[in-house]
Amino acid sequence: MARTIQYVYNKQHKELLFSYQEHLNIHEAVAEAEGIDLKEFLKMEQQIEAVSDTKAVRDYRDNYFRKLGFGKITLKPKENKPIGKK
Repeated sequence: MARTIQYVYNKQHKELLFSYQEHLNIHEAVAEAEGIDLKEFLKMEQQIEAVSDTKAVRDYRDNYFRKLGFGKITLKPKENKPIGKK
């Protein structure tokens, strides 16, 4: 099921459709949408995962994307619709 990502890139608010079938996480999806190559980032992230905890990985990822010009990156909340309504 596709979800919507809301993010800020270079001070512009943007939205993007996202599916876990296409990307591992929302950060990879927004980087691809903006044409950013993440090969070096993914190598370093794996190295950090091997020797550290998840907080260190999250901090590294957040700082890296902030340097690239991204602001807040989040999934748009799901809308709860009653059964039978579209």
